[in-house]
Amino acid sequence: MQDTVFRTQALLLCFLLFLGLPLLAQESELKLVFTGDIMGHDSQIASALATGEAGYDYKPCFQHLKPYLEEADLVIGNLEVTFGGTPFKGYPAFSSPDELADALQWAGFDILVNANNHALDKGQKGLIRTIEQLHKRDLVQTGTFTNPAQRELHYPLVVEKAGIRLAILNYTYGTNGIKDRPPVLVNRIDYKQIQADLDKAATAEPDFILVCIHWGSEYQLNENSQQRDLAQYMFRHGADCIIGSHPHVVQPIKGEGKGDLVAYSMGNLISNQRSRYRDGGILFELDLVKGPSGTQIRNHSYLPVWVWKPVTKKGTRFTLVPANMDETAVSQLGMSNKDRELMLRFLGDTRIRLRGRAESDAPLDPRLSHR
Repeated sequence: MQDTVFRTQALLLCFLLFLGLPLLAQESELKLVFTGDIMGHDSQIASALATGEAGYDYKPCFQHLKPYLEEADLVIGNLEVTFGGTPFKGYPAFSSPDELADALQWAGFDILVNANNHALDKGQKGLIRTIEQLHKRDLVQTGTFTNPAQRELHYPLVVEKAGIRLAILNYTYGTNGIKDRPPVLVNRIDYKQIQADLDKAATAEPDFILVCIHWGSEYQLNENSQQRDLAQYMFRHGADCIIGSHPHVVQPIKGEGKGDLVAYSMGNLISNQRSRYRDGGILFELDLVKGPSGTQIRNHSYLPVWVWKPVTKKGTRFTLVPANMDETAVSQLGMSNKDRELMLRFLGDTRIRLRGRAESDAPLDPRLSHR
């Protein structure tokens, strides 16, 4: 009888342990999506005004990507314009209508990095107003600051989602020769400062440290030696992944996992640059998993995105489409043969640049095309 009780208890214990295994081995997962340069040329401003029923409307720019972006846990974009108020202007001193911020929030963006060469296009007031407009829409931003106290308090940016804590840093090579006027600050590439910030980020005990950085040479299809050297420096001092912008073309993705993966440039997200290689970019997808052994990169992939400019009754429209969409989706959108050829040229160029890298298969919902 006693042996039977012992056997029964042992079997019950094994059963309970078996039930507990999924809890002990439970993992947290986080899907991040990064976008390239969000720009606002004069023709984009004019298109948004023509599209809007009463004012500016940028939602058509993102309508086809919205379902994809909404599937991510966090969407992080490089905002390369200011919301400096009127008069609205494109290159060389960008100030876009506030409705662009509305559209970014509507499309699913969560975080915008602001340290880039156009951060001070509208001076100190423009920088402050940009931060204010983003905060009004619950869009988190980093890289620029209204004063040193705000930087000390909120930088590095620490975000926790789905049980995974991220530290996000952001820097730029410069601001087109415009100097910061106190009290505002723009994070610039400075080796000692970056090391100090990475050390500070570590004190928050993050599961993963990301650096979003504005660097490199415009229109160059490959990264330069300065980018490679800086990337290695940041990895040595604690960065887990580096996401680059500024060249306005897609540059290679190198490395595979935590501590060596770098996307040198994602190219343009939305702009009026129409030359070869500049008429699109990539969305870089990063899947993190946190388990008993720590946080790792489970997968990373890219979605090639092309800027399509269909002519409508209200004028030329800017809208982003996955460049790898199938023939059925192309047909449903009514894309011309010429536009299709340009899109496929961009797709082919991007695949060559990122040869060997996994490509995301994001379906396009044609029901959105007429909104």
